[in-house]
Amino acid sequence: MHDDLIDHLTRSTPLQRGEALRVVQDVLAYFDETTEEFVRRRHRELQGQGLVNAVIFEQISTDLRYRAVAPPELSLRQLRRIVYG
Repeated sequence: MHDDLIDHLTRSTPLQRGEALRVVQDVLAYFDETTEEFVRRRHRELQGQGLVNAVIFEQISTDLRYRAVAPPELSLRQLRRIVYG
């Protein structure tokens, strides 16, 4: 899977084929999160940094714009509902 990308990485970096494969798999797994999973994870991370919800939800809203496949724009209320139901 993704042999062309793995070939490119082995040509353009010091990675061996097995290492390049693991990197590709890790990146794909990272971006495989659903929007809901991403919002919940980021909420926990930011909350762990001591931030308050008003700041957290603004940051999550900004973060979502930079995902590999941008999800639909979510209101702050929608973000809260993902976290708290």
